[in-house]
Amino acid sequence: MYRFGVFFERIIAFLTLSAIFLCSIYAAPDISASSAVMINADTGEIIFEHEANKQRGMASTTKIMTAIIAIENGELDKKVLIPDTAIGVEGSSLYLKSGESMTMRELIIGLMLRSANYAAEAIAILTCGSVNEFADLMNQKAKDLGLKSTHFTNPHGLSDDNHYTTARDLAMLTAYALKNDTFHEICSTANATLPGERYVTNHNKLLSMYDGAYGVKTGFTKATGRCLVSAAKRDNVNLIVVTLNAPDDWNDHRALLDYGFSLFESVKLANCGDLVYSVPVVDGESDKIDLYIKDNLFVCLKKNRGSIVEHIEIILPRFAPIYKGDVIGKIIYKLDGKEIASSPLCASKYIGIKYSKNSLLNKISNILK
Repeated sequence: MYRFGVFFERIIAFLTLSAIFLCSIYAAPDISASSAVMINADTGEIIFEHEANKQRGMASTTKIMTAIIAIENGELDKKVLIPDTAIGVEGSSLYLKSGESMTMRELIIGLMLRSANYAAEAIAILTCGSVNEFADLMNQKAKDLGLKSTHFTNPHGLSDDNHYTTARDLAMLTAYALKNDTFHEICSTANATLPGERYVTNHNKLLSMYDGAYGVKTGFTKATGRCLVSAAKRDNVNLIVVTLNAPDDWNDHRALLDYGFSLFESVKLANCGDLVYSVPVVDGESDKIDLYIKDNLFVCLKKNRGSIVEHIEIILPRFAPIYKGDVIGKIIYKLDGKEIASSPLCASKYIGIKYSKNSLLNKISNILK
């Protein structure tokens, strides 16, 4: 009886410690930010949020929008002259000179790494003719992206009551921008040399202090406080974190990213070329055809999840000839009834027509005759 009591107590102690351990892994961290959000960069799924829809100033994280508009609307490697009206803007600077030439790509590098306000104004004027017209373009882009709580008045983020966003909107904008290879490359660059022997270092310390970090943008004004947008990827789990007015933003982001990576994992569902199914063939040199999965299928899923169900849809009947690569069907993976991934199923080889007196093709031919 005594031994059973001791055994029972140990089981209770083990379960208690296990619960504490699991809670410590999956508990959301305390952060300093007034507003914050973390999303899955690939799906947009919200993983963590705090006052994520509260409108606040965004400081130089504004330049995410400035950069993506410049990339999408400019000739990046064409030399441009720095306009007079872009000189003398307060804040971070590349110390550009009127009449100096740079490429648009170099201006964007200065914009994103040094957070240069001169570069922001130059990009705006060179793209649209004026800062006001560029701000109109920024607002139109925000509308197109569904950013309903965002409004821009300038390309650099200097404080203005009518210049604001939310953590959620800024995360959505960043997810969009990171799909552009040029933006992705620039915001993940640690340092660069620009014309005039200007050596610029990325203000984003997370690039060197957090494993897997690859962007995105810092920001600060007295009115907005410290603002930061980060992105990090580990084992195909791709996260974006936004904090607004966060006195301890570096630690906020490290804690939130650690939390996100503790919740999710990359799951390989299928390999391109895997043979998964066979279907009958009518009047073919072979009576069946093997189907292969066209795509590699990886998905980012919560570690604590239900069962994944595989479903196959086939286009029937299949008459010869069938050519290698023909799409015959589709494989779908679902989690809790929701589709999480899919790929076409394709014919693995060529199957020609089998000619015989009893073939369907021959019967049809005789009927037509």
